[in-house]
Amino acid sequence: MEEMERYYRIARGSILCLIVVLCSEITWSQSSRGIDTTTFSSKRFTKAVVFTAGYYATSLVVLGNTWYKDQQRVPFHFRNDISGYQQVDKFGHTFGSYFYSSLGYYHLRSRGVSKNESLLYGGSLGFVLQAPIEIMDGFYKGYGFSWSDILANSLGSGLLIGQELLFDEQIVRMKFGYWPSEYASVSNRMYGKTIAHQMLKDYNAQTYWFSVPLGRITGNNKMPSWLCLSFGYGANGMLGESSNLNSFNGVALPNVERYRQYYLSLDVDWSRIRTRSKLLKSIFVGLNYVKIPLPAIEYSSKRAIRFHWLFS
Repeated sequence: MEEMERYYRIARGSILCLIVVLCSEITWSQSSRGIDTTTFSSKRFTKAVVFTAGYYATSLVVLGNTWYKDQQRVPFHFRNDISGYQQVDKFGHTFGSYFYSSLGYYHLRSRGVSKNESLLYGGSLGFVLQAPIEIMDGFYKGYGFSWSDILANSLGSGLLIGQELLFDEQIVRMKFGYWPSEYASVSNRMYGKTIAHQMLKDYNAQTYWFSVPLGRITGNNKMPSWLCLSFGYGANGMLGESSNLNSFNGVALPNVERYRQYYLSLDVDWSRIRTRSKLLKSIFVGLNYVKIPLPAIEYSSKRAIRFHWLFS
């Protein structure tokens, strides 16, 4: 457990470092009136490649020395986990891939790399970063190589690349939402001790959203370009991966029903809000991957229709 917590602390720190660096570059890109690929600098490109490679190599070393440290190594094998956590985990893979592909693409564009090359090398970054981890899973007991994870990773990068090729912009933005679940306090720390741990481990608390500008949906150009309609998916009542456990670490768990949740809410596309402030632009880049808390309508097989005054 201590090694697992150590992994989470290191992973959060390295991810935060990557986000800060890349967001600063993306802000420069989005603040310019246009991207002039003639300003491409081989030194800038090399620096970007070296930074990403170094970050990734370090992450793999950390992963191998912490996440898998106490796991039994076995011959490479496959695992069908498509039903795990009501597919919330698969949405997480898709979002992670979309997130990294977006950062990679816009980072290369800000460095003066052509669109096609940025899509090839940056747009595929999410898949490239996550695929080796799936392979590593195949060599450890309790895990296994998952084709459904590979498919989810592909969808994330594909969402970024496909929209840039078809529309030259991101019309549909995938976002992450978190709202503390009631199960974190009754599961004997199955989902960790802190909110930071629970954001990563408690699938009951995670929601994945797809936000589309309302003006695009309705065809009304008078609507604010930043105002979006957002469609969310989540699940609840999960005290185990494929089925609920009766106990965890010697403590009995409550008997609850697993069910899916579908949401409808409003959202903001922060990239469409104009500002001259470089600080605000940097903040907006980060916010565009997070669903802000707003009123939402929930539909589920258990609770039918429910209204939330605030939800993300």
